[in-house]
Amino acid sequence: MFGWLLRRLGQVVPTLLILSLFVFGLQQLMPGDPALIMAGEERGDPEVLAQIRAELMLDRPVWEQYLAWLFRLLHGDLGFSWRIRQPVTELILQKLPVTLQLGAMAFIIAVAIGVPLGVLSAVKRDRPLDWIANGLALAGISTPNFWLGIMMILLFSVQLGWLPPSGYVPLTEDWRQSLATTIMPAFVLGNSIAGVLMRHTRAAMLGALGQDYVRTARAKGLPERVVVAKHALRNALIPVVTLGTIELGKLLAGAVLTEQIFTIPGFGKLIVDAVFNRDYPVVQGVVVVTAVIFVLLSLLSDLLYMLVNPRLRAA
Repeated sequence: MFGWLLRRLGQVVPTLLILSLFVFGLQQLMPGDPALIMAGEERGDPEVLAQIRAELMLDRPVWEQYLAWLFRLLHGDLGFSWRIRQPVTELILQKLPVTLQLGAMAFIIAVAIGVPLGVLSAVKRDRPLDWIANGLALAGISTPNFWLGIMMILLFSVQLGWLPPSGYVPLTEDWRQSLATTIMPAFVLGNSIAGVLMRHTRAAMLGALGQDYVRTARAKGLPERVVVAKHALRNALIPVVTLGTIELGKLLAGAVLTEQIFTIPGFGKLIVDAVFNRDYPVVQGVVVVTAVIFVLLSLLSDLLYMLVNPRLRAA
């Protein structure tokens, strides 16, 4: 297993290198002159513009700019924000924990709803419980996040007064208030993913329940709950694990609209502000971090395969 892990890490390195080429290349295609953006009111002074271009290495060839940027990136330096003159690494470290907390809560909600419903739907196939579970999954997938978020604010904040309508409190300050401010956006994000997980879990379970080893387990007289949980579910979880890691990555990268609705200062709001203000180093840093998260989640899914299925560990 250790040798396999080293081979997978060896594949990660060229993947990240190619991603860095794409990220840097896309920045070169973006409109506008960075020197003019940073010069502000002094953009009419040629000396100031020349000094800024020299500091940003804009007067060097593109390949030299890329190598310098890659060297800084390998040392954890993502550059400086042009708008607020703060290191991009610090900005990301401030905002990323907020989105990580929100994404983790949303993923827990999605798994807690989607996987049990998928299992029950497969076990009770073509019965009322199956129809109800499929209806809930379809509703979750079809409901727009912005509409559900607004409706939850109107119900739980305006009408009932149970939860704050917006804002964010860190876990380190007050964990109760932190959960209160993130439970609604977490449910909004987890709702659609729960529907997707339910459909995939149901399909995987239906395939597993029709296998010979399940019929053998039933012929031996094992209780149905043991057959479902130990024999069918463990083999059906492999495609669900793949989907789950992908959806978790989407949660971390795609919480933009939900964070805007609930005024949560997370990763998504950071990139929206950066795009509107043409703060390209921040956009670049966010894209790099997001790409690294997806690659690491892909590696995590491969490790989870081995934990779920002993046959893969033996192979």
